[in-house]
Amino acid sequence: MSAKLTMGLSLIALTAAACSSEPAAIETGYGSDPVLPQPEDKLIPTVKVAKATGWPAGEMPTPASGLKVNAFATGLDHPRWIYVLPNGDVLVAESNAPKRPEDGEGIRGFFMKRAMEKAGAGVPSADRITILRDTDDDGVADIQRVFLDNLHSPFGMTLIGDTFYVANTDAIVTFPYTEGSLSIDETGSTLTELPAGAINHHWTKNIIASEDGTKLYATVGSNSNVGENGLDAEDGRAAIWEVDAQTGEKRLFATGLRNPNGMDWNPDNQKLWTVVNERDELGDNLVPDYATSVEDGAFYGWPWSYYGDNVDRRVKPPRPDMVERAIAPDYALGSHTASLGLTFVRDEALTPKLSNGMFIGQHGSWNREPRSGYKVVFVPFADGMPSGNPVDVLTGFLDEDKARGRPVDVDITDDGTLLVSDDVGNTIWRVSAAR
Repeated sequence: MSAKLTMGLSLIALTAAACSSEPAAIETGYGSDPVLPQPEDKLIPTVKVAKATGWPAGEMPTPASGLKVNAFATGLDHPRWIYVLPNGDVLVAESNAPKRPEDGEGIRGFFMKRAMEKAGAGVPSADRITILRDTDDDGVADIQRVFLDNLHSPFGMTLIGDTFYVANTDAIVTFPYTEGSLSIDETGSTLTELPAGAINHHWTKNIIASEDGTKLYATVGSNSNVGENGLDAEDGRAAIWEVDAQTGEKRLFATGLRNPNGMDWNPDNQKLWTVVNERDELGDNLVPDYATSVEDGAFYGWPWSYYGDNVDRRVKPPRPDMVERAIAPDYALGSHTASLGLTFVRDEALTPKLSNGMFIGQHGSWNREPRSGYKVVFVPFADGMPSGNPVDVLTGFLDEDKARGRPVDVDITDDGTLLVSDDVGNTIWRVSAAR
């Protein structure tokens, strides 16, 4: 028997033992003042992967009371990120991880890759953006075609004037755009490179434009869980960059954010908010993913601490000076929920209860007992800040040990409906008021 197989069988046995322990309360780790337990020191972390199966014919997610859901577009190839153009066209980045020869090396990486494949994240990247257009206003896209292809694991998108920006995994590229166009055929130009390389552990790069269109803000996740690949590999990562939209000149805007993804501007005060995936292997209830306002020049703890000054003793050498600088985030979204998409809403197009706050797409856990996430939630706001517990908006993605779908991004259309990308169901769901 090979050494790899022997170690693998030991890992499976240890994982099973870990999963048989007393389940943790799923509600732990939510809100503006989450309860943080003591970290657990497990030799092998919990691994509890829901097998990606897709939706059986005729089935779909379950909307909250007062809402209805329909498939806006189907038959997509791992749809990840959504961008609604000013004319109402919907763009979808069909994407997955690029080749990363040095990510996930060793026995831990071997089984991590197998877990991700089971969860539906092992498919090749389509490397394209698809356009969806609903010409008869029936809530279903009747035009679905390739808008832009030959990209490199694209993710975030934004439009400033007649320039369309795409965040590939290694650079922000620009293309000329004409309103109403169903495709872009021109070759793109590189505005600025983004940290990538042979590890490129968190490969997704998102972008958002400032209100005046002069700046872009780009998310770059860490190259590891807690710096185990060496801190030199984290240069420019676990951060949000500010980029000049014309010249590509950039600077670090905020750091210590392990894996930031969704971003949006709070309409109450125009502060930038992001949603962040936190670190693993400290237990079922550590560390909560979170949404937070982002301050210029702020440091949010990774890798030396979490949720302010809670020290992560796995990181060597310790840096008490960095821990002292760390800012606690604003709102916990539950541990290992893999919260990704974020969008604010300030109208009553859905229901009055969902008229002031933010929607969050939670992709779902792979290493928690019981599982968490696998849904879209709404966080209510008052006076520009979160003001209550999250409310379930779209559920039913998880069916016992099977993931029929996994929500990723969320976005609001001009008529106030909510779009949700589902990269296992290969669908864009449309959530509207049940009137």
